[in-house]
Amino acid sequence: MAPQSLEKDYPWVTSPVIISAPMSGFAGHDLAHAVYKAGGIGFLGALPDIKALRTALEDVTELVTGNRIPEPNTTLPIGLGALLFAQKLDEVVALVAEFRPTAVWLFAAHGLAGFKLWSDAIRKASSETKIWIQIGSVTGAVNLVQSCNPDVLVLQGADAGGHGGEKGASIISLIPETIQALERLGLDDVSVVAAGGIAHGSSVAAALTLGADGVVMGTSFLAAEETKVHPAYVDAILETEDGGQTTVRAKVFDELAGPNIWPSDFDGRALIAESYRDHVKGISIDDIRKSHAEAKQSSELGFGAHNRRAAIWAGTGVGLVRNKAPAAEIIDEVRQEARTALERIVRGLK
Repeated sequence: MAPQSLEKDYPWVTSPVIISAPMSGFAGHDLAHAVYKAGGIGFLGALPDIKALRTALEDVTELVTGNRIPEPNTTLPIGLGALLFAQKLDEVVALVAEFRPTAVWLFAAHGLAGFKLWSDAIRKASSETKIWIQIGSVTGAVNLVQSCNPDVLVLQGADAGGHGGEKGASIISLIPETIQALERLGLDDVSVVAAGGIAHGSSVAAALTLGADGVVMGTSFLAAEETKVHPAYVDAILETEDGGQTTVRAKVFDELAGPNIWPSDFDGRALIAESYRDHVKGISIDDIRKSHAEAKQSSELGFGAHNRRAAIWAGTGVGLVRNKAPAAEIIDEVRQEARTALERIVRGLK
């Protein structure tokens, strides 16, 4: 693969490269900027509301440059997430042309053709903007590299919180098999980053030894001071342990507020709580939605322990997220843990 390309394309990064996931509704300008300042790659979350997305880009531009107006002929050192099924291509492309983010992270198209359409349009709008594409299968990764020639593949394992492909494997097999498949076809001029369940430096070390050039963290950054998140949501994250037992992948989480709008081959991982328990009991979706709507009217918005009915997206690494802290501290701690883990491995091989 191309182990040095992240450092080449994003010269401010520190190794190991930590990337904040473009969590829609959570990853705002403060978090993206804090991750960038800490030597990582920060992404703004995708927002279907184009006015809100413009404001987020203006806000982060101001944090980086001191001015809300993009500087001519420069690239903004912040990435931008894109939910292809939920956003309008022409609106997002216009913002990319204006703000020139360092990367656009494409996710959740209604098929391969959608990724191709978006990739071509973004490259035409901003030639310096790198194309990242998130996928959770070996076959999908190969097809995307052949058709879209992305700069970075985000290989998402099944442990990930939030949304992903309904079928999948953990990064422990997904990364090496994908790398081998690409190498056999001579398609190895692409960086690979790992996503899914990574919330500790030892997991970062594992991902690097599997062949990843960097790692994505999402659940850990839900506890970052810069993240836009309700306090009761953070409390739920910090209180949860044993993520493989206390989270679950299910489509019902996308049915709580109304009909599911996600493509049919996607689901999402969230904490097991009352809405999911009712679903398992066979309670009708209409009754679940009614209880959910009532809980959302409370001051805790359905995230509180006494009536937890709203979706709280989290990966299986949630049990490793124990404290709220600035994003820079989270990154520093994870990097040190990773270096310690790698040094321990090297000592053991002597």
